[in-house]
Amino acid sequence: MSKVEEFEGLRPLLFSIAYRILGSVSEAEDAVQEAWLRFDGTATRPASTKAFLSATITRISIDVLRSARVRREEYVGPWFPEPLLTDPYQDPARSAELADSVSMAALLLLERLSPLERSVFVLREVFGFGFDEVAAAVGRSEVACRQLLVRARRHMRDGRPRFEADRRERQELATRFFDALREGDVGGLRELLAADVSLAGDGGGKAPQLARTVVGADNVARLLASVYPRVERIAVTFEQHEVNGGPGAVFRDREGKLLHILSLEVLDGRIQAIRTVLNPDKLAHLGPVADVWALDRELRRARRQPL
Repeated sequence: MSKVEEFEGLRPLLFSIAYRILGSVSEAEDAVQEAWLRFDGTATRPASTKAFLSATITRISIDVLRSARVRREEYVGPWFPEPLLTDPYQDPARSAELADSVSMAALLLLERLSPLERSVFVLREVFGFGFDEVAAAVGRSEVACRQLLVRARRHMRDGRPRFEADRRERQELATRFFDALREGDVGGLRELLAADVSLAGDGGGKAPQLARTVVGADNVARLLASVYPRVERIAVTFEQHEVNGGPGAVFRDREGKLLHILSLEVLDGRIQAIRTVLNPDKLAHLGPVADVWALDRELRRARRQPL
């Protein structure tokens, strides 16, 4: 097997490791490309290509994350991970861990960890690497890695909700939510939302976004029910789609260009959080992106007209 064939066979795994460490599709893709350059530049074949590349992608991702954290501290408004519609890596033996770890909620929890804690957690808890492999990847002893994992688990456990909905329940609830959204049904929306539900958007200063996070079932339901009939008038459409392993939707303009991605966090039979990603830089990997400022101006004009 050639180097290229070996690498391409491992590409989905490498991307999935990098994405969970970085929370960015574009940065993960760049990290995978850098891993290839390092692999291609090695004079001899490693004893285990998987171990070599997994360690390489982890070290690259740690370096990228350390610099990215500074940028995120200066980010305008809420920061959300870049949406992932399809995870390229599949492993039936670890399907539950993989699905859980890629959710928006999990990725935001991972943001609380240090780069080393995050990397150890991802390699050990998500992908099931042995402590010897984890230690080699992050350049720490096995004892140190065990300590890092203990701290990471504690942070993740403390931030997780007590009750989580199963996949079928989430999808059924999402379908009811989007039906109510299409109809502008305030009551229908309200009954699906948790009392302390939050609605927030990530525009990064590059797209119109809410001035602040909207909290409370009544506030969120009224806002959503008032907005969708307006955007529908300017030919904005949406289709339900899995986003980061959970329920969500892809919104498009009249030309089919991406407007924003919406994801729902469902807990204990109610929608706990609604997150929208509008920053065009975070949508470019999914296809052509709409001119959201032009649409915002059109929407403002439409608001001045009676429904």
